[in-house]
This record gives sequence, C-alpha cells and structure tokens, in this order.
Amino acid sequence: MKSEQVITSRDNPFFKRLAKLAASSHQRKAAGLTLLDGVHLIQAYLPLGQPESIIVSETGRESREIKKLLAEADGSTGGTGAKMAITVLSDGLFHDISSVRTPTGIMAVVPIPSPGSVRAMKYNDNGKEEFWVLLEAIQDPGNFGSILRSAAAAGASRVYLSDGCADPWSPKTLRAAMGAHFLLQIYERSNLAEVAGIFKGKVIASTLDAGKTLYQADFAGPVALVFGNEGAGLSKALLQACMERIRIPMPGGTESLNVAAAAAVCFFERVRQKKTGG
Repeated sequence: MKSEQVITSRDNPFFKRLAKLAASSHQRKAAGLTLLDGVHLIQAYLPLGQPESIIVSETGRESREIKKLLAEADGSTGGTGAKMAITVLSDGLFHDISSVRTPTGIMAVVPIPSPGSVRAMKYNDNGKEEFWVLLEAIQDPGNFGSILRSAAAAGASRVYLSDGCADPWSPKTLRAAMGAHFLLQIYERSNLAEVAGIFKGKVIASTLDAGKTLYQADFAGPVALVFGNEGAGLSKALLQACMERIRIPMPGGTESLNVAAAAAVCFFERVRQKKTGG
C-alpha cells in the first residue's frame, strides 16, 4: 500500500477536486468519476475493480472496520500489481465533503462504470428472460436511489433513464441505492420510446388512471416496467409506446403513492407471480 498523504488545508488541489466531485454533476460526468461515501458502497464496488483512490478521515483510519476494508481494497488490483493511493483528511475537511450527517470516515473515488462492465443479475431460472425498468424524469435523488435498490433486489438487469432524471452517480442517489448501481446496467439519456419499441416482451406503464389493476396484469415472460415523473407522470409519447397500463389499487383513500413505493410494489408483484406461477 502506498504511504499515506495527509491533507489539512482547503487550498490543497486534491481536496478541491474531491469537493467538486461531491458537489457537481457536470464535474462527475466530465471526469468520468464519482465519489462513494461509506464502507458499504465501497465494498459493493470492489468486485468491479480497485478504486482510483481512497480517502479516510483522521478518526476513520483508526477504525477496525475501515482497516479491514483498506486491506480488501488494496488487494483488488485484478492482477496488475498496482497499489492504491490513500489520502488522510483532517476530520473537518472530511466532514465538509461527506454527504452523510455522521460520516463513517471513508470515501473512494471510482470510475463511473459503463453498462457493459457491470455483471447485472437477472431474476429468472434460465437466464433468457429479461426484466428492464424505464424511468422518465425521476428528479428526487432519494426516490431515484430507492427505485434502483428495489429494482436490483427484484432481479432487474437494465435500467434506462430519460433526460431530466436526477444524476444517478450523485452522492445522495448512490447512498439511497446502497450498492444497487453495481448490480444493474444503467443507461443514461435514453430515448425511452425507442427502448420500449425494441424490447422483446411486454412494456407496462404504471399510471393513476389505468383501467386494469396491478393484480390483473400478467408478468410472465420478459417485462419492462415504466414509471414517470413524481408530479407530471409519463409523457404522451412514452405512454403510446407502452403496450399496457396498470394502476395500483389504493383502498385507503390516498390519491397516489410515492413513485419509489409504487415501483417497489410493482417489482415485487412480478417476483410473487414468478414464484407462485401467477
């Protein structure tokens, strides 16, 4: 492992770079890098390769859990023999960058994975069925990350995002998804109507005014589930590209569900049908 670099000044160029990655979607896209905050996210990333660099706080580097993770990360070289860069920030500087109210004491700078570099998991018996998720203009990072987490848990393989979605690689989205990014092939800035047109299976939109309920839908075979903006819903163009519309029955009297909750209900109804045979 490389010798540690200790940073205590906000004027340090590396600290300034970290601050930009933490705060700016434009900077993340330009650099092709993002910042993982916390032990769990870094552990989820390690099967893909070694982080570009690891950042720990002065307090965090004394943690037994973080010391163990550093040893794991230093061994994830893919046989290249490369050694990992370790940077220690003063606790104050680390807190300035971390998006967590009570920081865990460790972050990592990692390349944003291309969809083809992720071994997406599929919830199926023979590896031939596909489960895709199409998201149109989902703007809240917490909702967005929660949808990704539920999609990965339910066995989705691909997620397609329209323009107008929140940055999938922002610290808030990453934290809400809890490592799901590294189990999904995520395609940004997609033309969702075109994606719906090429999908070889049922393309089903979740809407509030559909005549058919979720529990009347048949999720057998390849399925793509489509969800829209928290307020505006789905665009006309995308609705026209969908084969079917469903709604979630809400006998309790509320008008709608949070989009992340609605997506999770739909995802796991598919899981239930696959498990029970309908």
